[in-house]
Amino acid sequence: MASVVLVTGVSRYLGGLLARRLVKEPGIARVVGVDVIPPAQDMSGVEFVRADIRNPMIARVIESAGVDTVVHMNVIATPTFVGGRTPQKEINVIGTMQLLAACQKSSTVRRLVVKSSAAVYGSTSRDPALFTEDMGAKRSPSGGFGKDSIEVEGYVRGFARRRPDTEILTLRFANIIGPRIRTSITDYFNLPVIPAPLGFDARMQFMHEDDAIDALVVATTGEATGVVNLAGDGVITVLQAASIVGRPVLPLPLQSASFVGGVAKRLRLADFSADQMSFLAYGRGLDTTRMHELLGFSPRWTSRGAFEDFARTVGPAIPAAAVVGDVVSGVAGSASQAVLRALGTGRGL
Repeated sequence: MASVVLVTGVSRYLGGLLARRLVKEPGIARVVGVDVIPPAQDMSGVEFVRADIRNPMIARVIESAGVDTVVHMNVIATPTFVGGRTPQKEINVIGTMQLLAACQKSSTVRRLVVKSSAAVYGSTSRDPALFTEDMGAKRSPSGGFGKDSIEVEGYVRGFARRRPDTEILTLRFANIIGPRIRTSITDYFNLPVIPAPLGFDARMQFMHEDDAIDALVVATTGEATGVVNLAGDGVITVLQAASIVGRPVLPLPLQSASFVGGVAKRLRLADFSADQMSFLAYGRGLDTTRMHELLGFSPRWTSRGAFEDFARTVGPAIPAAAVVGDVVSGVAGSASQAVLRALGTGRGL
């Protein structure tokens, strides 16, 4: 039973929400929140410690507080939120290594919960309809958050071998969405024009932000161990989602993914990698049997309901005409070039 809980990444949206929720849970005596910057939101009841998990000093924080449960929330999905890809990887990978080293040395830590991502499964045309937790990626993510998540989970498995006395639970979340959270997927569906891979209409699953917090509370206070997929019931396709937010779709050859991502980044509209564009082409499905049976958790929101709740916050697509013109002309030009290249080499699209 969790008594003294340490939550990493408490200055970020989900980490802060979780820490505040845990303070109210019966049986939890202390909640220690760790981050490199102070939280912007009110953290009444949470003992905030300004510390960097990339620094071995995190071991002193754990030992001095007598932490028995660690919830690792500081695996960052969007590089622009932390200043770029390099600091993102350092926080995700080096930070996890140092945190696990501190947990390994601790005489008090008995439970570890890690917020991971379904991005570890990648997205390809050869994927199964539903990934179970025992399956691996048909093609591993080539970079970014997906690759970081695979490395993080690898370090967690190594920690499990060195500390078999510790309960470990890894949560692979589908894309978390809602009216308040901001992610790369919410930025994408806020674009004035939705660039979508030509000839595809991928299936997507979502987890509502409120359900995500509820699931994390259950994971922290419960006894489930292993790896668990989390997603709302049902699926929604890319074109259905674009229709719900009232955005026109601009079909593009999948080969244009890197260009589209570059345009969006330059205009500071969204941050999308080639792996994320593959997700928009091929989608991903998660088997959530363990979520219901092992974790004992059932989301209140379906995937479609979660997306519709997010869509309520999406304003009308009336940005400055110059911005829209840059996006449309740029991606359209790239699409034309990609088509010509494909035709010239005899490849089908």
